[in-house]
Amino acid sequence: MTQPTLSRSETRRLDRRAMEEYGISGLVLMENAGRGVADTLCRLGVAGPVPICCGKGNNAGDGFVIVRHLDRRGHDVRVLLWAEPSELTGDAAVNFRILQKTDVPIDTFAPDDDLARLERQLDGAAWVVDALLGTGARGEPRPPLDAVIDRLNGAAARKLAVDLPSGLDCDTGQAARHTVRAEHTCTFVTAKPGFFLHDADQYTGRLHVLDIGVPRKLVEEMQAKAEGGRRKAEG
Repeated sequence: MTQPTLSRSETRRLDRRAMEEYGISGLVLMENAGRGVADTLCRLGVAGPVPICCGKGNNAGDGFVIVRHLDRRGHDVRVLLWAEPSELTGDAAVNFRILQKTDVPIDTFAPDDDLARLERQLDGAAWVVDALLGTGARGEPRPPLDAVIDRLNGAAARKLAVDLPSGLDCDTGQAARHTVRAEHTCTFVTAKPGFFLHDADQYTGRLHVLDIGVPRKLVEEMQAKAEGGRRKAEG
């Protein structure tokens, strides 16, 4: 591996400790994550519409923050949502309610929607942002997201994944049959071990590891513990 990593379970513990031991709100972490992705997109160059494709977990919450910051900077951005608003919970729900009070377009897709509507949204897009599935997802994406991912891959727009490409296992690097092929991936705090296994880079593209405000002391402690555990397992 070329850099320190934290696994799915280690990342969850890191987030939990940041909130419980250091008193950092999950909303603050989500805000920093979303704004960091928006900053990265702007550095890469945005010249056209940017649909943000969201599921219903915290990954979607990051997507809602990205939308707000891109809209604030004058970009043509919209939410494409594969969840009922009532399914959103926690910090993701908070950020969705904020968006509902703006004039940012929100297009909600039902499971049985004709994907021709999605293709019309993708036509002419400069970037497509994948905020469908987060690090907790494993195995094959379920319908309708399997077909959605295929449509995203077929779009001419450049693609950026939030935390990881949907369909890629962050621990093993195994890609599902339906996995987003991103040109860029913005992940948070540290890389994930699966990014360096099984040619996962053909899905992640260029990797950007973004700081979201977790204290250095906590990150280094978690990384040292993780590395010690891996050495013990290997030896």
